[in-house]
Amino acid sequence: MSPSSFSVSSTLSPASLAGTLVSKTVLGSGSIYWKNNDATKTTRNLKYRVCSVSGGSNTSVENVPFPRDYFELINQAKQAVEMALKDNKQLMEIEFPTSGLASVPGDGEGATEMTESMNMIHQFCDRLISPEKARTTRIFFPEANEVKFAKKNVFEGTYFKLDYLTKPSLFEDFGFFERVKMSDRVKPEDELFLVAYPYFNVNEMLVVEELYKEAVVNTDRKLIIFNGELDRIRSGYYPKFFYPKLGALTETLLPKMESVYYIHNFKGQKGGVLFRFTSSQEKKEKSCFHLQILFLDL
Repeated sequence: MSPSSFSVSSTLSPASLAGTLVSKTVLGSGSIYWKNNDATKTTRNLKYRVCSVSGGSNTSVENVPFPRDYFELINQAKQAVEMALKDNKQLMEIEFPTSGLASVPGDGEGATEMTESMNMIHQFCDRLISPEKARTTRIFFPEANEVKFAKKNVFEGTYFKLDYLTKPSLFEDFGFFERVKMSDRVKPEDELFLVAYPYFNVNEMLVVEELYKEAVVNTDRKLIIFNGELDRIRSGYYPKFFYPKLGALTETLLPKMESVYYIHNFKGQKGGVLFRFTSSQEKKEKSCFHLQILFLDL
């Protein structure tokens, strides 16, 4: 990124809407929003100062509003993935809260949050993938019992291939699961892999890395991680001393990942939300950026 020129401007604008944005940042092909938590609950008349910086050439960033509900969220995630696919992205991340748009992981009971993710994966795949491509789409759930539940309760009658990353072992009660060899699960006709919430067991993301290396690298296949809570790994939640293989993902797998659709809420007196929507640029002759920050005047 080498901005040969830039401009900075500051204005005052009225805002009268629910979920008023406190700040929005757009970098390259991504969009980041900050939003006041209280504003999601009530409609208030607010004023904000806008400061924008632009540099480089061919700058083109879409203004994507924060979703009003999960129907709109799934549509936005679909659009983000479609644009990433056009840009030949192979490793993508979708992350958002499932217990409400203002919630954080853990607000809901663990099994309930996973079931909500499962339902939204079904909606997402139905909108993204054409019927003739359903048989070439393999959805990996954390373990074999989850696949049984999905086939019976959510994906019954669909043509998506449902699979699993791990299977129970004799020591399941102690938190041990048997890793599945990915080369035995992948089929030649597979074109798209979607991995569902691989965060319950630390081995799950290690299997995802194996899937990426063995079945995606040097192919035309794509891999999407859906609600994997990857920030746990990024933030050092798992100490590298105790989880060296998991910690190594911050240097091997995660840097290759494109966060195409991402919502992360921050709670507290001055909470907010980080929202990223990746858009596509057809012409990329030079690197460029557009940065816009909205400062809330209370």
